[in-house]
Amino acid sequence: MSLIFDGSAIQPQAALAFVLGYLLGSIPFGLVLTRLAGTQDIREIGSGNIGATNVLRTGRKGLAAATLLCDMIKGTLAVVMADLVFGHQAALAAGLGAFLGHLFPVWLRFKGGKGVATYIGILIGFAWIAALAFGAIWFAVAWLTRYSSLSGLVASAAMPPLLWILGQSDVAILFVVLTALVFIMHRANIARLFAGTEPRIGKPAVIP
Repeated sequence: MSLIFDGSAIQPQAALAFVLGYLLGSIPFGLVLTRLAGTQDIREIGSGNIGATNVLRTGRKGLAAATLLCDMIKGTLAVVMADLVFGHQAALAAGLGAFLGHLFPVWLRFKGGKGVATYIGILIGFAWIAALAFGAIWFAVAWLTRYSSLSGLVASAAMPPLLWILGQSDVAILFVVLTALVFIMHRANIARLFAGTEPRIGKPAVIP
């Protein structure tokens, strides 16, 4: 991948940025915050996911909001810090690393979140205008359908072409990869959407 490799040579700065981004992205804020709050292990309720949506199933809206914010910030920090220290190409590698770290954290046997919050955070780091568009699309789809998962999928699918239109072709390529990963991580949600069993926003989730 050109984010880390230049021809046949590994770009040391990009490789380092990727590793540091992975470590930052792998911080499981959903699990950390719920444990500090003394709630039930987040992995034992709902979907077993460590993201904000599952944290919300504890009934602690504040914890869910904090998880969402922290998962976003770690994506933004990975990109911004790498860009400041190493440059734009390294920032792309750091963004990829942070996203993979959130999805597959080594500390939790590579079982992490589904990535939407960190996706938004990385997007903010590269193009805040696109992040605003993501939010607008998410809220529009959520208002029309009341499906959180569908809102995230539609909004993420719109980002690569939007970034291309904004003249950020290299970032658009990165987000093609990230969007594909978002869809893969939401494959169970997609199956439930087609089956008509996906829980709507505000309704209790019954997930086997």
